[in-house]
Amino acid sequence: MAVPWRDLIHQLYNVQGLIQWGGTLLVCAIVFVETGLFVGFFLPGDSLLVTAGVFAATGQLELAWLLLPVPLCAIAGDQLGYFIGRKAGVNLYRREDSRFFKKKHLGRAKAFYDRHGGKTIILARFIPIIRTFCPPVAGAARMRYSRYLTYDIFGGILWVGSMVMIGFTLGKKIPNVEKQIHWVIAGVIFLSILPGIIQAWRLRAAKGPSPAEGQTKSTQS
Repeated sequence: MAVPWRDLIHQLYNVQGLIQWGGTLLVCAIVFVETGLFVGFFLPGDSLLVTAGVFAATGQLELAWLLLPVPLCAIAGDQLGYFIGRKAGVNLYRREDSRFFKKKHLGRAKAFYDRHGGKTIILARFIPIIRTFCPPVAGAARMRYSRYLTYDIFGGILWVGSMVMIGFTLGKKIPNVEKQIHWVIAGVIFLSILPGIIQAWRLRAAKGPSPAEGQTKSTQS
């Protein structure tokens, strides 16, 4: 069973092949699942949207169909996640780990929400995994729905619009960029995980050296 699972992951991260096969409809479906269901935390949202923008620049997709239905799917997905969290309440944090649910991801999203408050709904759009688990955290925290909806609409439009337009601009400015799409995808993936790397580095720096390290330095001095 392990081989088909690896094959599935490989296919899901072949964003160029996904778009060529399923077009805008598949982009909408992936964005909805990534933002609305726990199983979507590993889906390639950022790179998918940027690649779709490149394809729009080369005439393979319609830009208007990326900038209209896809944000709606992103918003609808977040709404589903919010109401899952609101219904589950504190029981959400008692859920056991499974292949498609990791409690550590939920904890990261909660810590992010506790630190940034309502604007988390916007900021989380640009951070993989956090954007999947943030809506149920907001729901479980009983964030006022009207406030959540406002942030969510703005964040959904900003996320999809910016990612698609980055790809569209690259497609217009760089000749034959579709032949170098793997470099574009690699760059997007790096930039999307960069905030997590920076945050981990800051947390490590804030904690200072471990007791063992401190003892070693003291002995050496």
